[in-house]
Amino acid sequence: MKNRYTIPRIERIFEHKFSLATRVRLLWKGRESFQTIFDAIQSAEQFICLQFYIFKKDETGIALSELLRRKSREGVKVYLLYDHFGSFGTPRSFWKEMNLEGVQIRASHPFKWKAPFHYVHRDHRKLIVIDSRKAFTGGLNIANEYSGFHLRRRSRGWRDTGIIVEGPIVRDLFDTFEKSWKTWGGKKIVFRRSNDAAWGKLTKTGIPALPIFVYSGRGRKNMRKLLYYSIDQSQTCILLTTAYFIPSRRLLQKLEEAVRRGVKVRLLVPGKSDVPVASYAGRAFFSRLLKGGIEIYTYLGEMLHAKTYLFDNRWSVIGSTNLDYQSLMYNDEGNIGILDSAFASKMAGVFEEDLRKSVKIDQETWPQRPLLEKMMEHFFALFRKRL
Repeated sequence: MKNRYTIPRIERIFEHKFSLATRVRLLWKGRESFQTIFDAIQSAEQFICLQFYIFKKDETGIALSELLRRKSREGVKVYLLYDHFGSFGTPRSFWKEMNLEGVQIRASHPFKWKAPFHYVHRDHRKLIVIDSRKAFTGGLNIANEYSGFHLRRRSRGWRDTGIIVEGPIVRDLFDTFEKSWKTWGGKKIVFRRSNDAAWGKLTKTGIPALPIFVYSGRGRKNMRKLLYYSIDQSQTCILLTTAYFIPSRRLLQKLEEAVRRGVKVRLLVPGKSDVPVASYAGRAFFSRLLKGGIEIYTYLGEMLHAKTYLFDNRWSVIGSTNLDYQSLMYNDEGNIGILDSAFASKMAGVFEEDLRKSVKIDQETWPQRPLLEKMMEHFFALFRKRL
């Protein structure tokens, strides 16, 4: 079988060069993921850059805040960029407390009365860069529901996925953060500049990794083109996991065409969503998808918040982008594409484990769902481009 996922073609479509990762670690268990992230931050010696859509003042947010303040007192430069809409409920006093101890903080996409409709654009990226050594991205935010700390009792966090990477790609991700930091009024990031060897630039071997970070209309267009290309080139299987699924007509057509080519397409979505209206809008398209041969599974474990896409057990995408209008048309999003069969096998294994906690929607019984549900689906589908 001919490999259709090649570095030159992907670079041409997304208009960005691949980098290399000397190590990629998959994170997909809530409490374990947060412990890994906290340990990595604890090890920082020069700087820590953090970028999150949601950063709450709850037990998880306070614990991270205390760690960041402690690192700042130790002389580590700390830069925190949060989204104004996503972290709207976080009190100003919380940011002020960190700022007083040297943590530099900026907000992205703040509300402006002169341009209120621009508030639909949000920075949905999740990124941590630690020194010149490690970087994290994925779907989780800084809040109790993601870490598994609920109402002062520990439990299992939401089902999410992220990765920690090492190697030359860390420099690319730092450059991405620095650009966003300056965009929202942050001063130049100052630290003891490492040479290329410290960033891993002299490494000639590793796993091909593509930073898929977008913050412009052109970038989002290229991200959509890359998604459609990935579907079009598939020959055997497509495994899609997304927290919010509200497909465009073109995405529906691409998935149906893939099935007609003989590709096995599987879609995993939450059984219960934290945004019910979005879930209803997406379910309005299930009948068409089922008729087109797409397998649909609803996850019955913890709240599903992951965004991962796997094509032909070779090309993987992990990050913050959902398959809905908000992500694909309006948000600043961050993902990493990994072109490696061994890593793809791990991704496939996680997907299969998720299926063991899921229920497959049956094409014969799906039309028998209650009339009220059908009405709500079609009603909210009318607003699908704004959910």
